[in-house]
Amino acid sequence: MARGKIDPLRRRAGWPRALLFVLIASGTSILLRQGLVAPAFNPLPLIDLAQPNPWLVDWRLASIKNHPEICARTLKPPHIEAQPIADSPIKNGCGWHNGVRLVSAGGVRAGFDKLTCETAVALALWLQHEVQPLAKSMLGQPIRSIQSYGSYSCRNIIGNAVWRNVRSQHATANAADIGGFTLADGRAISVRSQWRDDTPEGRFLRAVHRRACPYFRVALGPDYNAAHHDHFHFDRGPLSRCK
Repeated sequence: MARGKIDPLRRRAGWPRALLFVLIASGTSILLRQGLVAPAFNPLPLIDLAQPNPWLVDWRLASIKNHPEICARTLKPPHIEAQPIADSPIKNGCGWHNGVRLVSAGGVRAGFDKLTCETAVALALWLQHEVQPLAKSMLGQPIRSIQSYGSYSCRNIIGNAVWRNVRSQHATANAADIGGFTLADGRAISVRSQWRDDTPEGRFLRAVHRRACPYFRVALGPDYNAAHHDHFHFDRGPLSRCK
């Protein structure tokens, strides 16, 4: 064979190895995204609520999903105040696993009675490392509390004709709705009335919504549809949408 030419048989032999690598990498990515890698085999470090901008945050949050022991090791005060709650086995698409009762996160009163630990930790990261710094820089003071529009609700998706027969992430306590914020001085900021305003409050609302997207797979606000005209919807479900 002339110098510089590649044997066609050797070239073809390289394809199975490359394909195998792609299949392994793709499969590993899917398993990590779905939280299906056992803690003993997961190469990713646990979420540290004190650290901003965690790398591969989506996969690291997903690692909490099916493992209450990882949840317990992540719920570290003073960054979050939450208590584990008993499971409610899924029946007819409703119930929850590895849930908590969230009281506060990032120095913000954030009351959600039933919420998956994965979503609670995502809220804590967002509130501490995104919402609070933005409130201080844009509004001159921190957030004291959020206006909770609820988390668990045994129902289908609302406001979308295509998905109306599909269970909402609320049905498994994997979603949180937020209608607004209260500042340290008691002033209220409302998604319903201030989202579109060209004011510091309006710009703050739009900024914190954008900053939620790395932590939640679905982050919806008033620009999504009429059903979300007055609140943010955040969830850690299988789909991805930020609008």
